[in-house]
Amino acid sequence: MRVITTILLSILLCFSAVSQTEELADSYFNEGDYGKALLTYEKLYEKEKRQKYFLQIINSHRQLDQLEIAEALLKEKLENSKSITYTIELGYNYQLKNDTINANLNYDKAIESVRENPAYTYSAARRFEEHVLLDQAARTYELGMQLKPNSNYTIQLARIYGEQARFEKMFNSYLGYVERKPDYVDNIKRIFSQFITEDKTQENNVSLRKALLKRIQSNPNLLWNQLLSWLFIQQKEYNKAFAQEKAIYKRELLTLEPIVDLAIITIDEQENDIARNVLEFVIINSQEAEMILDAHQLQLTLDTKYATDKKDYQAIDERYLQLFNDFGQGIQTLDLQIAYAHFLAFYRSETKKAIDFLKDTLKIELAPLEESKVKLELGDILVFEEKFNEALIYYSQIQYKVKNSVLSQQARFKVAKTSYYKGDFAWAESQLKILKKSTSQLTANDALDLKLLISDNRNEDSLQTALKLYSKADLLAFQNRNDESIKLLDQVLEAHKTETIVDQALLKQAELYEKKKDFLKAEANYLRIIADFKDDILVDDAYFNLAELYANELEQPEKAKEFYEKIIFEHADSIYFVEARKKFRLLRGDDIN
Repeated sequence: MRVITTILLSILLCFSAVSQTEELADSYFNEGDYGKALLTYEKLYEKEKRQKYFLQIINSHRQLDQLEIAEALLKEKLENSKSITYTIELGYNYQLKNDTINANLNYDKAIESVRENPAYTYSAARRFEEHVLLDQAARTYELGMQLKPNSNYTIQLARIYGEQARFEKMFNSYLGYVERKPDYVDNIKRIFSQFITEDKTQENNVSLRKALLKRIQSNPNLLWNQLLSWLFIQQKEYNKAFAQEKAIYKRELLTLEPIVDLAIITIDEQENDIARNVLEFVIINSQEAEMILDAHQLQLTLDTKYATDKKDYQAIDERYLQLFNDFGQGIQTLDLQIAYAHFLAFYRSETKKAIDFLKDTLKIELAPLEESKVKLELGDILVFEEKFNEALIYYSQIQYKVKNSVLSQQARFKVAKTSYYKGDFAWAESQLKILKKSTSQLTANDALDLKLLISDNRNEDSLQTALKLYSKADLLAFQNRNDESIKLLDQVLEAHKTETIVDQALLKQAELYEKKKDFLKAEANYLRIIADFKDDILVDDAYFNLAELYANELEQPEKAKEFYEKIIFEHADSIYFVEARKKFRLLRGDDIN
């Protein structure tokens, strides 16, 4: 027994020593110390004739410009081995010597070996890929699939075609792959999104559309319609996407969820007429009460956003009441009830009616999470009414009721925001410090922004006069009293010209001007922030908002590009960086691939 133990221990120690030596060799190579790497790999190869060690010996010689030695070693190997790997490596060695004739002879020889034995397809192609010999790799995969039709290298070929900019072949290869494996469709969309743009005339967009239409005609499969709908959405051709989704639904009658998703996209993109048509289709065709209610609620939210007078609001009110008449006021319509209370308070200024309505809703038997959703809206309406203490009670109840949930974190933030509205800045700041670590990124960001606002301005003025004025203006904006908020911010800007709150007041006021569609005044505020506060933390907000204003409202794309570019080159750490880069490239007309 002792002898066996000794032998096993020796084996383990030997294995450990080899492993450590290999790590050392790899470390030398990766750090560029090729002489030491070569010696160490040679020692390893003497002990164990592994292909990896031999190839690293070859690579080390190459890095040391010892191509003749590498060639001699490879030729010696090939005298006793017909390995495709060594044939490709010899070809590559010739290529490094600029001997393309001998390089191609060896590459062709390796590919012919695949013809003799298709089992070598993958290993040969991968070796070509490692040396970025994409033409040879593609030929190898294509030959392997020709010789063995059941083999599937479409995904590898698609990747290579993409690197070669042979996009039509790439699209067809990926489509061939997803036809075999439909579950891969979301991954395919992510890959395709790297090669297409919003421009339907761009070459890649045209190639993909043609490939999908050809497959729809030759091999009808709803998968192609789904991908075509996705392409139309990327190109912002929402009516065409809707036509595809309707065709898919009418053929299968399975689910309307993709059509609901399309409605949400069109609402976000402010394609309101299309959104209404899509939602109407859902309401007419759905058999699920929950989906019908969701569609109605989206319609009502959309109509509320664009209502212009009391008649519009009255019509919306009547539609809410009709829905309650049709579907009742229970758990099924809970989200609709919360939305209705919000509409009453924030759009019709009927806060008492809204509060009473939600208190009646709380009489329904609700789960803790559902009850908390109602109380969150109730707290918001009480803040709207400036009944801060009562609002704080409801927010605090949520924190107790659904501890450690996203809703609980939202309630804690609202506690801090309410305290800030009240002018209790110290308490608000203490709550915000906790929320900076929130698992909800949105809540954490909002908490950090508000904390910075308070801490930057609370210490500057012992009376906190400017901060009190600003928080009052912020409350007025929350109450949809935008004109009053703008006037109060004017007071902040006039009476506190030298204080740190000025850029924050300018930004807030600019956003309110945008709500009122007074775009030139918004532009002036953003430009003032950029001119006077270019080193402050809000300047990237000003750059991005101004770029969006020029791109979407003032029809000045060149100016939009200028300010997106400012974020890209001067504020790489900005939360707007990714979006700014994407929009800049689209405005510049880049092929995004």
